[in-house]
Amino acid sequence: MSIVYENGVFTLQTAHSTYQMKISEHGHLLHLYYGSRISDADVSYLIPRVVRSHESNPAEAGEDRVYSLCAYPQEFSSNDAGDYRVPSIELINPDGSYAFVGKYRTHTIYHGKYRLSTLPTLFARQNENADTLEIVLEDEVTHVSVKLLYSTFYEKDIITRSAILYNSSEGEIRLQRLMSASLDFMTCDYDMIDFFGHHYLERQTDRHPLTHGINEIGSFRGASGHFHNPFVILCDHNTDEDRGNAYGFCLMYSGNFVFDAEVDGYSQTRVAMGIHPKQFEFKLAKGETFEAPEVAMAYSADGLSELSHRYHDIFRENACDSKFVSAQRPILINSWEPFYFSFDSEKLIRTAESAKALGVELFVLDDGWFGTRNDGRSGLGDWVANEQKLPGGIPALADKIHQMGMKFGLWFEPEMVNEDSDLYRAHPDWVLRVPNRAPSRSRHQLCLDLSRPDVCAHLIQAVNDVLDAGGVDYVKWDYNRYVCDVYSQYYPANRQGEIYHRYILGLYKILDGIIKTHPHILFEGCSGGGGRFDGAMLTYFPQIWCSDNTDAISRLTIQYGTSFAYPVCTMGAHISACPTKKTKRTVPFKTRAVTAMHGTFGYELDPAKMSEEEIDECSEYTTFYKKHRVLIAYGDYYRLSSPYDDSIFTAWQFVSKDRGQSLVCAVTQDISILDRNCYIHLRGLESDSLYEIPQTGQTLSGAALQNIGILLPHTQPQYNAFIFEIKKLNTKTI
Repeated sequence: MSIVYENGVFTLQTAHSTYQMKISEHGHLLHLYYGSRISDADVSYLIPRVVRSHESNPAEAGEDRVYSLCAYPQEFSSNDAGDYRVPSIELINPDGSYAFVGKYRTHTIYHGKYRLSTLPTLFARQNENADTLEIVLEDEVTHVSVKLLYSTFYEKDIITRSAILYNSSEGEIRLQRLMSASLDFMTCDYDMIDFFGHHYLERQTDRHPLTHGINEIGSFRGASGHFHNPFVILCDHNTDEDRGNAYGFCLMYSGNFVFDAEVDGYSQTRVAMGIHPKQFEFKLAKGETFEAPEVAMAYSADGLSELSHRYHDIFRENACDSKFVSAQRPILINSWEPFYFSFDSEKLIRTAESAKALGVELFVLDDGWFGTRNDGRSGLGDWVANEQKLPGGIPALADKIHQMGMKFGLWFEPEMVNEDSDLYRAHPDWVLRVPNRAPSRSRHQLCLDLSRPDVCAHLIQAVNDVLDAGGVDYVKWDYNRYVCDVYSQYYPANRQGEIYHRYILGLYKILDGIIKTHPHILFEGCSGGGGRFDGAMLTYFPQIWCSDNTDAISRLTIQYGTSFAYPVCTMGAHISACPTKKTKRTVPFKTRAVTAMHGTFGYELDPAKMSEEEIDECSEYTTFYKKHRVLIAYGDYYRLSSPYDDSIFTAWQFVSKDRGQSLVCAVTQDISILDRNCYIHLRGLESDSLYEIPQTGQTLSGAALQNIGILLPHTQPQYNAFIFEIKKLNTKTI
């Protein structure tokens, strides 16, 4: 077993890390260590045994002024009991008090991975080395208890955490905060790396030292969001891609979230991550439970690349059980940019025929195929094909696409509705809307109330009716506005604090009822681009549209930031026409192609408007991507340079797991490269093996490629792109 309990000490081991906790002499669960693997049985000597002046001491400590919950490192902190740092839990007891003092009651260790009944989690595959620890902490007065859940993925160096609250009191409690993971570090010498942004510029990378006080990021938009991603890294100040300690925290949740890193007056750091407590209050009657989302934690002593590899492997293999996870993803073209809402079957067929000639494998019909949907103001919610545009409906169009030897895909946005729709006219009470207030609109849309069981049932039935009619091979699931006006007519006034979370539970129920019942369909997530790119979504969607911004230069930073946690095979990335609609920038076709190969390759353009030269290039790069797409999707990924800090070029690399093949891509961002020699230092190769590079005609050792590098050709145009294929020879260096 990778989890051991001995003399009050819990030790969790992965291949390269150790996580340790201890039950104190007074029953509190203390956090001792998380870092490089160690064999010591008990490292509680790390806790300073000093009097912290003016700190509270629990009654059971008697005259012992050293023992303080505000100074000792907690694994799951108490509330209103002398610990003044950010709490793991906040609740109101039946008597109106806020106190929760969790003390060890029991634990269980077993082989396998825990699952949650209401929320998605990572899973262990058959014969995978995964173990679980459950620790129950109970308040001795109220008898409210929390079960802390831990699972280890030994070979992948991942530890997951969650928490379940049990109301074993004699009355109703009101839960206001329950963190999925909380732990205390004894120092504060860390940088925090988080991923901020907005629509069209998601997951930009921000790195800054922790400061005293609460360092917080989060989302309060009803979705994990464009503005902050539920993935955070703490690392040493000198940690880079290859060296240094790095800790990752990834929340498996698609709604409001918070991440706190509090540095206290003693320069200790508390980390807490979970559902955002703002406008959250969940009522639990006696005997009811509440599950907190899972956090996937990883530690690397070898820098940020190794940390990313651990997340990439776990998300590729242990998040989604769709058959498409390990399949070659089809190259697609989307109808949106060629036509928007103005199309008919003939136009679509002509575009599909042109795309087929370019090597495209999947034609996707985007918005506008249903109801009275001729612009963004009407029809949304009425999931019945418009037969004036599409005679014979979706099955007839899909059959024509299939006859060409292509797959057919369809766009949905089930969570939203136009007021000018049959659905809204029939059920105006099915939207989120504060009583006696005009609703806030975005894109002429209102949010359906997914906390309602009847809304969930309707959406499952409406979407399944379309899919069950046949012909659909792919679905793009969109979500184009944030949740606000959060009030449900289905629930009483005193339960409105539950609606944000119940919305997400309803979303997962809908996805279970649609995606899990159509295993033959490839589903791609989308949220105004990448506004809901999180671990929980990846349990349903093998791939997610990375951003609505398809400008190749903007995509360098978007895809760079996304890569810290999420593998390339999950990133939707396409070539679009130039100048791009958002940035108005013109970029060479090759550069657009190379950047789009940093993901699930496809097209967002009209083939009829392409020049002959572009058509030839399109065929060339489509063929090239097909040759390398397994390596791109499932190889180890390395960030060779950053697109930030006025970089002259951005480069990245894919390396096969057996180190036999590699692909290196680079995009120049600054024409000053004309005056400088720029070298790309490769990584992930075998130092004593020889590798050939067809593009340069060279044969070099892995050591030379990694320590000296490849000379980037001097080039005139700005935004030029380069690709180098690297192949290992069956020869060792002497």
